Amino acid sequence: MEIGLDMEMFQYTDKVMEHFKDPHNVGQIENPDGVGKVGNPVCGDLMEIQIRVKDDRLEDVKFRTFGCGAAVATSSMVTDMAIGKTLDEAMKITRADVADELGGLPPVKMHCSNLAADALHAAIEDYRSKKKKG
Repeated sequence: MEIGLDMEMFQYTDKVMEHFKDPHNVGQIENPDGVGKVGNPVCGDLMEIQIRVKDDRLEDVKFRTFGCGAAVATSSMVTDMAIGKTLDEAMKITRADVADELGGLPPVKMHCSNLAADALHAAIEDYRSKKKKG
């Protein structure tokens, strides 16, 4: 019995490779306004997104990711997409938007783009819940 891999399943676009090799907005924000942490227990990817909010806009967005190249690339891309947007605009960034901005992801890696959008939304929700409390 021969077991083969369909290499098309793992082909990355140039934009994915660019964000993987030279990711944007990596790091931490000192005293962030909101933090979103998400993970995928199946693949082991973990993402944390931190935000700084000013006048209801995302002034700064940083990420830390433990995962595959697609996880790093989607984290980098979602931060680029979110900076400068209002909180409501950033909450509308979808999983598909992230993948589309990267020119697509291999089908077996689509779950990674899901994590990036989810982490951003979680950071905004964290900020909003803190704001309500106090």
